[in-house]
Amino acid sequence: MKVGYARVSTVDQNLDLQIDALKGNGCEQIFQDKFSGVTDKRKGLEEALQYVRSGDTLMVWRLTTIPNP
Repeated sequence: MKVGYARVSTVDQNLDLQIDALKGNGCEQIFQDKFSGVTDKRKGLEEALQYVRSGDTLMVWRLTTIPNP
């Protein structure tokens, strides 16, 4: 099973683009968070990691990196 995870940094941002992309790639279950990147607790991510089983694929829309100073 494909499981998706979507996250935005603020409650003002919209998850629709990410959710549409994850659904378009076959994700049957999608977990989400709307929190700052400095937050240690990400309930949606924790739920996704508890949900996935051996053989499942956890998908995200994209990964970004922050350059080191």
